[in-house]
Amino acid sequence: MFSSIWIRLLFLLFIVDATLADQAHLHQDLYPRPVTEEDWAVLNVSVDGRLIRGFPFSQPCFIDPNSSACKEVQQYYLNGNLRYNVPGSTTQTNWETCQTTGQRCLLNEDDPRDPDAIKDRNACEMGSISSYYIDVRNSADVVQPFKFSRKTKISLVIKNTGHDYIGRSTAPDSLGLWMHNMKSMTYIPEFVPVGCSKNDDFTVVTAIRMQAGVQWDEAYAFADQHNVTVVGGSDPKVGAVGGWLQGGGHGMLSNTLGLGVDRVLQFTVVTPNGTVHVANKYQAQDLFFALRGGGGGTFGVVLDATILASPPLTLQMTVIQWEGLHLDILSRFIKVLVNNAENMAHNGYGIVVSPNTGVFVTPTLSADQAEVIMAPIINFRHSLSIPNVTVHSQTFHGWLPFYSKIMQKDRVAIGINMVTSSRFIPRSSSTTKAREQLHSALVRMTETTEYIMILGTSPFTFHHDGTTSVTDAWRDTIWHVVTGRTWSYNATLEEKRTAYRLASTAVDHLRSITPPGAYQNEADVHEPGHEVTFWGIHHDRLLSIKEKYDPDRLLDCWHCVGWQKDSPRFRCYL
Repeated sequence: MFSSIWIRLLFLLFIVDATLADQAHLHQDLYPRPVTEEDWAVLNVSVDGRLIRGFPFSQPCFIDPNSSACKEVQQYYLNGNLRYNVPGSTTQTNWETCQTTGQRCLLNEDDPRDPDAIKDRNACEMGSISSYYIDVRNSADVVQPFKFSRKTKISLVIKNTGHDYIGRSTAPDSLGLWMHNMKSMTYIPEFVPVGCSKNDDFTVVTAIRMQAGVQWDEAYAFADQHNVTVVGGSDPKVGAVGGWLQGGGHGMLSNTLGLGVDRVLQFTVVTPNGTVHVANKYQAQDLFFALRGGGGGTFGVVLDATILASPPLTLQMTVIQWEGLHLDILSRFIKVLVNNAENMAHNGYGIVVSPNTGVFVTPTLSADQAEVIMAPIINFRHSLSIPNVTVHSQTFHGWLPFYSKIMQKDRVAIGINMVTSSRFIPRSSSTTKAREQLHSALVRMTETTEYIMILGTSPFTFHHDGTTSVTDAWRDTIWHVVTGRTWSYNATLEEKRTAYRLASTAVDHLRSITPPGAYQNEADVHEPGHEVTFWGIHHDRLLSIKEKYDPDRLLDCWHCVGWQKDSPRFRCYL
């Protein structure tokens, strides 16, 4: 874990003691009765003293800009390794702020050492950061806050790393369940689900059980140590068990090995009534269905998940890169991709394409076969007259060597204000008749947005069993396209609203030519008809499961199943 002087000092400073006097009356108008010092002290005792006061990531610089703690914040402001170890920090900083009121505690993302950003010492405010966090280590650490929330009506949020484009892991004046330090992993050579009898139809498989705080770089290294492969995301610091998995979970191996929800075998989850369930295909089947795509922070707090581990893979990779943003070249590149999208997908390719890079990898072909499929990419490279264009192909024996060399450094932007919007592109859009229409829509997007990513990470050739709750649109998707907008740390309310509007209208180019379908974890914050777009025909069943396990809505989050849009917890959303 990242060692930090200021984190240790602040944790010592802000660990909750028996008095808690200065935080005892947080916005009491939101609660049916005052939250007393005794309430907080009792909660702290019930979780073995692991109640931590929330604080903004940049706070040390507003306290003392010359301190070593501030210098460390400035140095690593745009680095997730430090951010992910602070409970009040998020990957995209707009979710630390209250966007409607302007409350924030941010540095200048263009220059974190800019003294103008911190010249007003009173400008550091909590925004949407939880007032307190519980450093969760076991089921009791979840049961107790459920009781506390039911009693006080304080909002609960579930947070691991804060890698959340929709802002579901923060809420003003809330109590956060910080799952980040649950790091245990177990290799299981012969896994049998709980409740499975010898008469049941189940084939013993190899699996890995991961607690809620495990991140993908940790999981990949652990799997490699045991000579197995797991399917995960591209960003190394994304949590493997939380929102990524429960919302669907896609990655560059999903084409052939499935989404994250296709590979999960069992969950341990605490529901809002305080019951600890082991959910799988043999018991608590409704919860198992809901947690396999219904979205995180909704049905319960997942403590661990057991996922399928596959044998080692041999991967064929091709990477094309050029320097700078050339819209004309990008347009030509997109045309090559559109014309060859279905052929690549049928041959098992996972792809990640940004405005000047394309990564293509498949576990199903030999080097010679891959050379044939990648010929259009090679030919495109030779057609370019600009300098510094490279194409590189390589065979990797195992996922980790490929990931470490190619993908691990390709993290999402950290420490900035950003919103995303996305759309699924079905295979019908890759037919000859639809190609021009798709190409035109994508080019218009590149001209009206700050960035665009084309992800060939759908389960295109994977044969699923029909028991997950993600939208069935995933199964017919050839690409998942993501776009987004950013704004400055000191942006006006109108500038923020404009960024949201532009992110949404960029995807309108695709909405107009595709059926409903978007990935809930990377979607438009204001996605129209989100119930159908995220879950399709499964939404009504998911809503009934929500009513069964959480009728009092102790768990709630933006655009989640059964959300209460008028809840005060959403008052900072634009």
